Amino acid sequence: MSTRIEQLKIFLSESPNDPFLHYALAQEYHKHGDENAALEKYEYLLEAHPKYVATYYHLGALLSKMRQKENALETYSKGIAIAKELGDAHALSELQSAKLNLELDDDDE
Repeated sequence: MSTRIEQLKIFLSESPNDPFLHYALAQEYHKHGDENAALEKYEYLLEAHPKYVATYYHLGALLSKMRQKENALETYSKGIAIAKELGDAHALSELQSAKLNLELDDDDE
């Protein structure tokens, strides 16, 4: 296991409610090819910190990679709603673009 993952776990033991640390750990898991661990962390974030908008983009991308197109589209849609609620134009644009690209992608069908 990477030292970065271990370091993030230590930080999380000290600050277990910090959404960024959970997000960073999910990103590290994904980077190292542990999709299930990344998925688990992203799902935790949706439950515990539903307004942490970056989760929706990266979870949608992971679900798409895992060939779960409908779940990815639903995740992007939820993220779009959160980004609008928060007034986060940058996240909104990224989520809308990712959703549109996935909708136009016919490789799964």
